[in-house]
Amino acid sequence: MDLQYFLCWRVALLLLLMPCGLQCMSVHILNEEPVHAIPGSTLILRARIEYGPLEEVSMVTWERKPETGITPKRETLATCPGKNGKCAGTRPGVHVNVEQQETTLQISEYRREDSGVFAVTVTDHTGAKTTAYCIVREYEEVHHVSVSINISHSLLVCGEAWGTDPHFSWLHERVAITKTVGKVSNDGTTLFVTMAPICGHFTCMVSNKRGHSSATYTAVPCETEGRGTTVAVVCLVLLLLLFGGVLAFLLWRRHRHSNRGERLHEHLDDTI
Repeated sequence: MDLQYFLCWRVALLLLLMPCGLQCMSVHILNEEPVHAIPGSTLILRARIEYGPLEEVSMVTWERKPETGITPKRETLATCPGKNGKCAGTRPGVHVNVEQQETTLQISEYRREDSGVFAVTVTDHTGAKTTAYCIVREYEEVHHVSVSINISHSLLVCGEAWGTDPHFSWLHERVAITKTVGKVSNDGTTLFVTMAPICGHFTCMVSNKRGHSSATYTAVPCETEGRGTTVAVVCLVLLLLLFGGVLAFLLWRRHRHSNRGERLHEHLDDTI
């Protein structure tokens, strides 16, 4: 009997020392925050529900409120029983699915007004509640691309206003950057120019899922190999023409002196 009492007290002590005893209900949103959604697409948020062996989920509620504002108004999107199954939202296009340890919110035809702070609240059989939050924002297009130059450090910097997840790439004279031209930074925003002097057109392309935009920095024109060859050919032709002209003049002058000598000799013969 003493052994039974000892074991009971030991089990009770272990339960008291547990962080939450047998009541450990919690909820966590699985999406990486913040979530960016493209207008017209389907927004899906997933949450994981954890609870103890003596607990039972009685209700799941999804809500939304604006991310900014003094007194943002909270909107209830759906309230569902804790049992497994699907339930409709408070407006068309909103659906919630509740499973044993997971709940999913789906909003069809996402709108810009749907952005904000989303909350999922899980209520157990005793009325205790636990809530998780997630920020959802609109996936913005690329805006206002610009290119600036730092002459002293021989680098070009590409900037973009507020587009979501922008990706940067560089072109020189409409061709991808090579080692002879320069090196692009890991994030793509900076081009370290190694060519000297800096010449030609440098274009920064910025893109994301909703489109792309670009900006160009124009330096002095580059002396291309073809242009140099053309100049060399023209100079050679001019030299040949000049040499031919000089040679023709010398021949003409020699021929003229020869004719004068013959006429003078004939005149002397006639006099004698």
